[in-house]
Amino acid sequence: MDRLLAPLLSPLLIAQALRLRARALRLPEPPGPRRGTGGNGPSLRLLILGDSSAAGVGAAHQDEALSGQIAATLAPHRRLDWRLEARTGATSRSTLARLETLPHQRYDAVLLILGVNDVTSFAPLQRILADRDRIARTVAERFMSPRLIITGIPPLGQFPLLPDPLRWILGHRATRLERMLAAQAESAGHPYLPFTMPMQRELMAEDGFHPSPLAYMHWATALLPHLLDHCPTEPEPS
Repeated sequence: MDRLLAPLLSPLLIAQALRLRARALRLPEPPGPRRGTGGNGPSLRLLILGDSSAAGVGAAHQDEALSGQIAATLAPHRRLDWRLEARTGATSRSTLARLETLPHQRYDAVLLILGVNDVTSFAPLQRILADRDRIARTVAERFMSPRLIITGIPPLGQFPLLPDPLRWILGHRATRLERMLAAQAESAGHPYLPFTMPMQRELMAEDGFHPSPLAYMHWATALLPHLLDHCPTEPEPS
């Protein structure tokens, strides 16, 4: 239905998007380290790759953002060597371009956090799927075939910041892309973790669009079993 209505409503949708962009509170990416080492237990090398949520927008410091929360949550279980490569506004296409500039090295897991900007940019869904396929192949080639863990798309149709009909159109588009990405991940054998966090006020940042520090804490806790299940459990031989 959104595919039929979007062209008809395009003048209104463009006007709403421009008005929203002009009025929306723009939060910066938080300061703090974007790589680190620490914790106890077997070694785990983790790359976090993605958009503004991966970059921690909505938190005051990276310690409160997803990367810092993951490091704190994993600390009792793994000696974590992590790196964050994320930018506000990142899409699958721009992430692919950035990925191809990163040095070849070994990671045990790559956490991919993308999708919102793919939806809001109205890029063709088949092109997004092709970009995701290339991302998966590039990750395997550059980082010695790590486990690729893919997170789902937040329910844009529930975002209080977005006005209707823009919210309705983006919500349906996000749902369609979510189904396609989940099927693609299942076919390739990559874990796909749907976004299940409720859109409660305390879990939203002050801009009404990004996660709050509390949401990042819950998100890191939800990711913990997947990182432990799919990553080394024994120390590497010396």
